[in-house]
Amino acid sequence: MAAVQNGNGEDEGPLASINIIPFVDIVLVLLIIFMLTSIAIVRASMVVSLPKAATGGARVESTVNIVCNKDGSLMLNGAASSVDEIGKFVKRESASNPKLQAVIAADKGVEYGHVVDLIDLVKRNGVSAFALDVERNTGPSTP
Repeated sequence: MAAVQNGNGEDEGPLASINIIPFVDIVLVLLIIFMLTSIAIVRASMVVSLPKAATGGARVESTVNIVCNKDGSLMLNGAASSVDEIGKFVKRESASNPKLQAVIAADKGVEYGHVVDLIDLVKRNGVSAFALDVERNTGPSTP
């Protein structure tokens, strides 16, 4: 154990303070690692090529996330699902939460009618606030 010496070179006893700066550094590094890995975990495992829009805003925090892939497969909150399961889930959740929001992310190769069917499904089951997920277009706009 370290001892504290005064200006005369005499021992004044053991060092009684604890240096917490290294502990705080380690905790901050662990917090950053946790934040970065949680972003990767939350994202859906299905890769969807979203259409781009110049006016695409920030992502909306929502309760229901519906993803439609080019081959027509659907995901509800990151898990594979069907149209019937999505309808039942949305109806159940909207009954308990009247401010429920839905975000529909469809691949740009999906037919327009299929996306409209998903919007209609969500609205029929009690959700009036919905958004279509797009990526912000960073390039110059083309006519």
